[in-house]
Amino acid sequence: MKILLLNPNTTADVTDLLHAAGSKAASAGTELVPLTAARGVPYIATRAEAQIGGAIALEMLAEAGPGVDAAVIAAFGDPGLFGARELFAFPVVGLAEAAMLTACMLGRRFGIVTFAGALAPWYEECVAMHGLSSRCAGIRTLDGHFQSISEVQAEKEELLVALANRAVDQDNADVVILSGAPLAGLAAKVRDRIPVPVVDPVAAAVRQAETLAVLKPRKAVAGTFRRPDPKPTRGLAEPLAAIIEHRSPKEGTN
Repeated sequence: MKILLLNPNTTADVTDLLHAAGSKAASAGTELVPLTAARGVPYIATRAEAQIGGAIALEMLAEAGPGVDAAVIAAFGDPGLFGARELFAFPVVGLAEAAMLTACMLGRRFGIVTFAGALAPWYEECVAMHGLSSRCAGIRTLDGHFQSISEVQAEKEELLVALANRAVDQDNADVVILSGAPLAGLAAKVRDRIPVPVVDPVAAAVRQAETLAVLKPRKAVAGTFRRPDPKPTRGLAEPLAAIIEHRSPKEGTN
């Protein structure tokens, strides 16, 4: 089985964190193919950056997707996820949705803990987008700055654990999600210091991508996630233009 692990930001060190954490969760025989965005922002933290990252994610899926069994968009707010499910026949999983659905199978209400206050509005809207607001006990974020996006989990580990415990004690969270791609792998390190289950989004996403790949669901031909009708494009990356226009790459426009 081959699963594309797509990081829609430009920080390769974060991709390495995602790949390491995802590989530990993956089944024997699953190949994770890591991919880092060639353009965009170092890490996605705002609505505008999420829109940019979503468009880049669709380009990356169109270029690298052929031959994979499933793909993971490895940014917690799931930029581009619903658009990807419209366009592509293989299953596409988002970190946030996978983490939250996994958390819902472990407890009634989950708390989201992350490293930057700027992420909270986008994450709150992501929870609502997936219809899970009633299951969310709250979103807690750290204050202040961090020195390096790829080292933030090591730099802020103690504060993140304390924040997770406050989510349990004060928000009545049954499960804690340590969210944001730069926190990939942290859940396994700190799970014994938090008194409820702790979900690592990339581990959840990889496992759910494997499940969907094994189930081999058909691509919708009806409903809201059917592939849109062909439409002419201008100036898009060639692989994505070909998908939207319903033609083979480099075949030429219709």
